[in-house]
Amino acid sequence: MKKKWEQFAAFFLGCALLVGLDQWTKALASAHLKGAPPIVVLDGIFELTYLENRGAAFGLLQGQQAVFLVIAIAVMAAAVYGVWRMPPERKYIPLYLCAVGLVSGAAGNMIDRLAQGYVVDFFYFCLIDFPVFNVADCYVTLSAAVLALTILFYYRDQDLEPFSLRRQKGEIR
Repeated sequence: MKKKWEQFAAFFLGCALLVGLDQWTKALASAHLKGAPPIVVLDGIFELTYLENRGAAFGLLQGQQAVFLVIAIAVMAAAVYGVWRMPPERKYIPLYLCAVGLVSGAAGNMIDRLAQGYVVDFFYFCLIDFPVFNVADCYVTLSAAVLALTILFYYRDQDLEPFSLRRQKGEIR
């Protein structure tokens, strides 16, 4: 049982560190980019620019803070449930890291929405006119992509049985 608590403690420590990094980068963006012209990193390709995003990706659902709060809480609850159910074996490290990334990204953007009513975005790929995004968005996007790939190509069905909501034979809940 001690192993489970160590796994959970490491999970929350990892999340805290990633959320801290996200919040620090947003504070830097607010301090140095707000009201200033974009900082060109690679001319015609990549810039740092300040944007207050009151919606989701691509500006969808502007001002729907309650929707984002519910989604963030659901994602975080599912990830915490997954970590709790996760066997302490090396083969589950990719799932574990995905859970850390998903929770950190959801929490980082939720903090902004609750504290400010918007999310600070600042990375902009102008070459393809991609929507402006932030570090928390990177956590969520990369974690979701790796999660999908590992479920599709790495894990077998029996590897994912510990995460089932159905009762396992002989299990007491």
